[in-house]
Amino acid sequence: MLQKPQAILFDLDGVLTDTSEYHYQAWKHLADDEGIPFTHEENDAHLRGVGRRESLAYIIRGRQYSEEQIQEMMDRKNRYYNDLIKQMKPDELVEGGRELLEEIHKAGIKLATASASKNCRIVLERLDIGHYFDGIADGYSVSNSKPAPDIFVYAAGLVNVPTSACLGVEDADAGIEAIKAAGMQALAIGPVERFHKADKVLPDMVKKRLQDLLD
Repeated sequence: MLQKPQAILFDLDGVLTDTSEYHYQAWKHLADDEGIPFTHEENDAHLRGVGRRESLAYIIRGRQYSEEQIQEMMDRKNRYYNDLIKQMKPDELVEGGRELLEEIHKAGIKLATASASKNCRIVLERLDIGHYFDGIADGYSVSNSKPAPDIFVYAAGLVNVPTSACLGVEDADAGIEAIKAAGMQALAIGPVERFHKADKVLPDMVKKRLQDLLD
């Protein structure tokens, strides 16, 4: 059983909503532009929970590009992704997610995002859940990506809660490593066999209540 936290810090992608398919489609579009093979399996194995530059480094591995070209490709992927997430609707929030956020809010527990995405605010807006969050840490907030703990430490600072009193929620190994490195309790979302460092693992977030996260 987890200690009741003073703050819960959520990764967004794969936890409260699933934008992974949008990300994959955007990276696939870019890879096709460049004539680089890129599969769904590679996306799931290597790009989940890591930042844009690290993701691009995997896709273009072994190929030579200038820093200017790399920047242009990251910007291009982001344009593709932004075009895709404009189609998002509030019902793409995980089932029961709105009720869970409301319950956490009413319990007096602070809420913040700790998302590697630079489009976090757009997604919150499209899902109509931004008003539940006391702090938003996103891909613009820190320079060191997960598994570095920086974004979780930053998110805790936004809500003025010590890291030891926070619960981080993630669906990627890199994110769980980041949470533990920040000195927080870690809740992983996904197959139990994938997460060895998490304090607790849930298969998904569908219809979960606060007590489900802590028991």
